[in-house]
Amino acid sequence: MVRSSHARSRRSVPVVALAAAAALALAGCSSSSGGKKADEEGNSGASAGKADTPGMTVALVTHQAPGDTFWDIVRKGAEAAAAKDNIKLVYSADPNAGNQANLVRNAIDQKVDGIAVTLAKPDALRGVLAEAKQAGIPVVGLNSGLADWKELGLTEFFGQDESVAGEAFGKKLDEVGAKKAVCVIHEQGNVGLTQRCDGVKKTFGGSVENLYVNGTDMPSVKSTITAKLKQDGAIDHVVTLGAPFAMTATQSVEETGGRAKVATFDLNKELTGAIEKGTIEFAVDQQPYLQGYLAVDGLWLYENNGNYSGGGEQPVLTGPAFVDKSNVEAVAEFASKGTR
Repeated sequence: MVRSSHARSRRSVPVVALAAAAALALAGCSSSSGGKKADEEGNSGASAGKADTPGMTVALVTHQAPGDTFWDIVRKGAEAAAAKDNIKLVYSADPNAGNQANLVRNAIDQKVDGIAVTLAKPDALRGVLAEAKQAGIPVVGLNSGLADWKELGLTEFFGQDESVAGEAFGKKLDEVGAKKAVCVIHEQGNVGLTQRCDGVKKTFGGSVENLYVNGTDMPSVKSTITAKLKQDGAIDHVVTLGAPFAMTATQSVEETGGRAKVATFDLNKELTGAIEKGTIEFAVDQQPYLQGYLAVDGLWLYENNGNYSGGGEQPVLTGPAFVDKSNVEAVAEFASKGTR
């Protein structure tokens, strides 16, 4: 690949429908579990129908914490797009912003053809993203950083407006009759998580308090939520910002008498089952599979057809959408495959 092609004048052509349709067609693709073997084998299962274009190497660098299954869904979508597009996908992650910046720098040093990155703590990545631009490597954002992607020089962004999602969540709490909620933040300093809770506060007619927990230590998450519910019996809703934390919160509710209800952002297989059973009231789905798929496919389209999703000026929003008992059956099948 000739690096100078990135500097050519690109014509703005929206490609959301094309990419989204391809993402749905590939929703059944499988995902590797991680590590070096996954990096080597992650794209080996879908040679049929592979794009007839020069091979690319794309680095996907996220702020995934160990054990956070949300990112398995993002990665599965990215791997499906990579398999279709004749892309070697190199995945790496670290919840520490400084370490994440170093992973991006490693990708630059390896002279990858494109980088997809999350911006949970955008200021920490400012310098290294400038280095990527200087090196002529296109960078797209996904999941976190909607307020910062353009200012940091990224080509495109795929994700959810967390403030809008939080505001919709607050209105939903009013609809279900909530009066007092606690919003559980599992990673301090993550701007997207803060925006979610701030959005809830903006529109919720009741009262809401932030509760900070250590998201890398689930027993500690459980004990902290349990202690809060015991301390304040007026809390009738626990709002979590990720599916694994919602499932843990249900244990805390059970231990404290079962009065409070749990609602959450994000889905996984276990959570859709909990909605069906009624132990989780509702969830916001931001479609992480689609985020991973569109980020990788967007880089391929940019390189091979000069496309900018959203015209290069607007983000491509993948959510929010609510999942509750009324529609969970339609989502559960895809969640069982690890794509929702």
